[in-house]
Amino acid sequence: MSLFTRFRQLPTRERTTAKDDAAKADRQQNIPDGDPTGGPGHDGPGDGDATGGGAGDAGDGAEIHRDAGAAGDGDVPRSGRRRVAARVTTGLAALLVLLALLAPNNLDDLTLGSLVRVPVEALLGLALVLVLPPRPRRVAAVLGGAVIGLLGILKIIDMGFYAVLARQFDLVLDWILIDDAMAFLTDSVGRVGAIGAAIGVVLLVVAVLTLMTMSVLRLTRLVVRHRTGTARGVAVLGAAWVACALLGVQIVPGVPVAAKNTAGLAYGRAHQARAALRDQQDYAREAAVDAFRDVPGDQLLTALRGKDVLLVFVESYGRDAVESPKFAPQIGPVLDAGTRRLEAAGFSSRSAFLTSPTTSSGSWLAHSTLLSGLWIDNQQRYRSVVSSDRLTLTGAFRRADWRTVGIMPGVTRAWPEGALYEYDQIYDAHQLGYNGPKFSWATMPDQFALSAFERLEHGKPNSPPLMAGITLVSSHAPWTPIPRSVGWDELGDGSVFEEMAREGQPKSALWRDRAKVRTEYGRSIEYSLNSTISYLEKYGDDDTVLVLLGDHQPSPVVIGGGASRDVPISIVARDPAVLDRIAGWSWQGGLKPGPKAPVWRMDSFRDRFLTAFGPPAGTTPSAVPAGK
Repeated sequence: MSLFTRFRQLPTRERTTAKDDAAKADRQQNIPDGDPTGGPGHDGPGDGDATGGGAGDAGDGAEIHRDAGAAGDGDVPRSGRRRVAARVTTGLAALLVLLALLAPNNLDDLTLGSLVRVPVEALLGLALVLVLPPRPRRVAAVLGGAVIGLLGILKIIDMGFYAVLARQFDLVLDWILIDDAMAFLTDSVGRVGAIGAAIGVVLLVVAVLTLMTMSVLRLTRLVVRHRTGTARGVAVLGAAWVACALLGVQIVPGVPVAAKNTAGLAYGRAHQARAALRDQQDYAREAAVDAFRDVPGDQLLTALRGKDVLLVFVESYGRDAVESPKFAPQIGPVLDAGTRRLEAAGFSSRSAFLTSPTTSSGSWLAHSTLLSGLWIDNQQRYRSVVSSDRLTLTGAFRRADWRTVGIMPGVTRAWPEGALYEYDQIYDAHQLGYNGPKFSWATMPDQFALSAFERLEHGKPNSPPLMAGITLVSSHAPWTPIPRSVGWDELGDGSVFEEMAREGQPKSALWRDRAKVRTEYGRSIEYSLNSTISYLEKYGDDDTVLVLLGDHQPSPVVIGGGASRDVPISIVARDPAVLDRIAGWSWQGGLKPGPKAPVWRMDSFRDRFLTAFGPPAGTTPSAVPAGK
């Protein structure tokens, strides 16, 4: 070992003066909050000390002494930078935790006033840190950070759900929507973009959990080092919180200063899970009663014998489309003109509203509700009904010897749930003969889907009476590009739409402008309605009955928050005897229901329809338990 090496290993022993000792004492008193190095994960000796002083302070002082001995007076600026960095890091950690605790789970409620409050969860956490011994304290900090991080992530998810679906995320029932979200992203931004978005979400979750846990650990060390001051602060803020809670103090109207929204969120989700379990029992009781389960086919739908009944769902066709000032000037004239066009062709119509079990998305919930006569507003109920032998409206037609067919351009893969509806034939996107381009999510234009129904079923000579469930998809988000109507004899195999599919604004540009999104949504509804009206003009006859309705309202991005879940419904027929059967419903004339038109729950339609078009009054069966 060289003399130089040995010299470097010896402890430094310098003769110091009283002035030097005073300067060193000053440096020790100026130790910044957090560890001297500014590292968020540093766990210095002081963390394990129950008193919050003593060894921890000595350790920090020794670190400064070593720095001073190694670098001399030239290290003072570096030490100052470390102090500033440590304090900034601590401030950011506190800000992150407070933001997670105070932020609401709905973007519409996110204001400056919602962040200037006192969170009771922080006060309780500080009190817990003060009373726990070192090891349990660290465990509690890690668990607390993880829980706050998870609740923060849940708030972010809720913000997305409120913005798109007008409701919060259901921890029990909504996981299946991940698959639908990936499918929508793939159609909107491509497979690579969808995978990139999924990876980004995973990284965001990991980052939030990691940063939140590290932040809570850092703040815990700070609290322990300043135990007395923290205890006094908690006592003062706790008393202030109680006073504000009792007096209902609000800086911003509707936003109490005494905040407990994160605790309320956690409690609400626990209650949501219990409610999901109770809901399954409620559903079982509701499904056990079916007035038409055992009715023979010759006593069903007797007033519609020989008719072709078309049940047409228009995607995202909601009440706002016909009433909101944003859309009524655009869509109202289409409905009024459509009424006149159909009247010229000999058809009459009656309209009203149904309240859908869903909004913005979940078309399958609306379809199953209308056809089963049960309120299907979540995935748990949907799984239950599709695995049952519930008599659906389509099943009733089949039992009464109609040929039942499903025209499903939105179905692109196996659809075992279709068995519930008892279709004799289901035509999915691959079986309709379309060889043209996709229009974003829509596999084909609505006009082509209707023409395929005419070619494959309705237009065949000597065909039996038909009951067709037809789902139109051109008005599905993201509403760009939108096809245009062409002559019915020009449709061919769909190649005529090639040029149209290259038109329209890019999705990324459209969705940056809410006004443009609304305009394109309105145009898509116009297209779907005009396609249906035109089809009925050209191919409808004395035996055609059309039931035209929406499945749900569009996204809050389009219509804003607080909208109803109502959708328009119209029944159109040339035979006056058909509409005479529903005269007692008090529906309004024409394709456009007015503000005072009747509003029914969607699950009531099946029984009302079967009753209206069944045997004469007095012979319709009363509700009996299923299977009896």
